[in-house]
Amino acid sequence: MGVSAKIAPSMLSSDFANLASEARRMLDCGADWLHMDIMDGHFVPNLTLGAPVIKSLGKHTKAYLDCHLMVTNPLDYVEPLGDAGASGFTFHVEVTRENWPELVKKIKSKGMRPGVALRPGTPIEEVYPLVEGENPVEMVLVMTVEPGFGGQKFMPEMMEKVRVLRAKFPSLDIEVDGGLGPSTIDTAASAGANCIVAGSSVFGSPEPAQVILHMRKSVEDVQNSS
Repeated sequence: MGVSAKIAPSMLSSDFANLASEARRMLDCGADWLHMDIMDGHFVPNLTLGAPVIKSLGKHTKAYLDCHLMVTNPLDYVEPLGDAGASGFTFHVEVTRENWPELVKKIKSKGMRPGVALRPGTPIEEVYPLVEGENPVEMVLVMTVEPGFGGQKFMPEMMEKVRVLRAKFPSLDIEVDGGLGPSTIDTAASAGANCIVAGSSVFGSPEPAQVILHMRKSVEDVQNSS
């Protein structure tokens, strides 16, 4: 498998009042990316952070800011997030069935890496055109919980989507998000996920560096044995 392990602590679980120091702490603990959940209160009921927060955080870290947009109109966010310094821009397939080629083009033009996410109820086949298109996305995020809130239970039945994706696209970055931690990482890694978003399991641990290391090792062990 020609992809590397990337562990992305979900900043939704961090202390928002100390975002810069929390980001620094995660990177010191071995994180590769920082996962930023952007919600509009419409696509999902929760409301979180937006471009001003990404811009503020960017003054304190050079980390890869992996932005997951749980929003109804992702096109409206491309320019502000690009200007704010976002690194990755992952939108939901459910809201972009018509205009994704334009969206991907715009994301890339702002220097960000495009990705597509899908909710648990969305068939995996819906993302194929975006991965196989003339101007493809570079990552697929398989949600392993319903998007909108942290701290939910991992849905192992979503791993079939990951297995199918990995068999079809061996060099694609496949991200999983929701309920990931020491007890579920082996299931996700063995299915073929290489980008791991983890919130509560990392931020809630007295030893976050150990949790990050454990998850990285799980992904790498699967890659080394394949």
